[in-house]
Amino acid sequence: MTRPDILLLILDTQRADRLGCYGHRTAITPNLDSFSGEAALFEQAISPAQWTIPSHASMFTGLYPTAHQMTQYRQSLSPDVPHLAEVLSAVGYQTLGFSNNPLVGVPKNGLTQGFDAFYNYSGAMPGLLRPPTHLPWPLKPIAEASTRFLRRISYPIQNFVSQSEMAFRISLNAWLTPFWTRLANFKGQNEHSVNDICRFLKQRERTRGKRPLFLFVNLMETHMPFWPPYEFLDKVAPYLRKSKEARAIMRTWNRETCRWSAPLDRPLGELEHRVLSDAYDAEVSYQDDYLGRLFAVLAARDNQENTLTIISSDHGEGLGEHSYVGHSFVAYQELVHVPLIMHWPAQIAAGRVSIPVSTRRIFHTILNATGSLPNTVPDLARAEINALTLQETLNSRDPEEGIAYVEVYPPLYIVRKMRRHQPELIEPFGCLSLRRAIVKDNLKMIQIDEEPKELFNLETDPLELSNIFSESKATVENLNQQLKQMIDQVNRQRENLNTGAKLDLDGDQQLMQRLRSLGYIE
Repeated sequence: MTRPDILLLILDTQRADRLGCYGHRTAITPNLDSFSGEAALFEQAISPAQWTIPSHASMFTGLYPTAHQMTQYRQSLSPDVPHLAEVLSAVGYQTLGFSNNPLVGVPKNGLTQGFDAFYNYSGAMPGLLRPPTHLPWPLKPIAEASTRFLRRISYPIQNFVSQSEMAFRISLNAWLTPFWTRLANFKGQNEHSVNDICRFLKQRERTRGKRPLFLFVNLMETHMPFWPPYEFLDKVAPYLRKSKEARAIMRTWNRETCRWSAPLDRPLGELEHRVLSDAYDAEVSYQDDYLGRLFAVLAARDNQENTLTIISSDHGEGLGEHSYVGHSFVAYQELVHVPLIMHWPAQIAAGRVSIPVSTRRIFHTILNATGSLPNTVPDLARAEINALTLQETLNSRDPEEGIAYVEVYPPLYIVRKMRRHQPELIEPFGCLSLRRAIVKDNLKMIQIDEEPKELFNLETDPLELSNIFSESKATVENLNQQLKQMIDQVNRQRENLNTGAKLDLDGDQQLMQRLRSLGYIE
């Protein structure tokens, strides 16, 4: 079989439990639900991290955050770490990126390396696939040339502003938030980007490009601030039209950026929680509506049978659960349980998979699907890629024995915000603590600063409301031992990458045994 076209669609900040195919109580995602019905759906997909930067770096490298070491927004991905797009480009793929998240595409942090072209729909001068100009000739080419020039000079300015203390202080001003978030396209232009992708795919279908395609897409619709079209607010929360109090709550949350990713200094009121939850659902519904156009275009392509489409998220979103909002500090399911849907009609049967898996394995899955890797990839790394593909799990040969692992490095720029507005919350809520979690057999254990603290039964307590840590010491000890093994493994990978060495798989006897049992090495 020829190499597949590949689409990696990341629904930024999308909780799994707010999709109908993952059991949401209301039918707000008919297009995603229909698409997932013809795909493999992983019921317990776990993100390796709880926020954008480390999670995307993990999906692009196959490494956990400790190993790839990109855990803060001022850090860059090491050029020595193979990037998904770089490897695909080396084996002949056309690699294109469309991102609406300013952290993925605006700063020069290495996440865009390997792409033939990368379009940033966020920022004051977004890099669109096709700028919307309706001027007559000769004004149209002049306008387009001016746009290209302004965009070129704006990139270094935006990169500087993204690390500017003054810009940071301006971002904290509640009254300026509605202006700068729209002016700077903080959430990108999501529907516009999907329309551009649809046009691109239709044009490519007509030209019959010979190179296989890798298309990365990041949609940021479900991130705060929430401002979905009224059509979708009316569908999900019609009371918002009538309730001045509800609208005031939404306006307040939309402009107070310091509250978007922070612990709560008080519990949310009943109406406040309802407004946040419903506004989030309205964004999910709006996103699903325009995704229907993309799914229709994909279904009409000649190569649709041999197109691998992976839909996932980098993380979820806290909406008041566990006394947190946003996605900064904790390892609870509302942040790390994400959708993972794989559609490849020529190779993958539709069905549901209950085994926990890490979404960092998207990297291995995509590279394995190409059927060829560059000669620069060492044999053992090649074996690891083939072993960790999610297709092994689909074939009932899960190489990680049903274990998913999470590392929660707190984003320090959020802590800086808190130091200005809510310094009294930093210590009580452990906002500088490193959290790790392990999910296995419907159990989840959370470690805080290297000490196991919480244990939940996800089957009987999916909302993680009852900590059974104190009454399950034997289970905690067993899970903590497995967690330590994961920590040792990623630490070895980090040390090898620090020295520029190849991955020392020989030192990981457990992984070596798994590779042998799967037949990848002698």
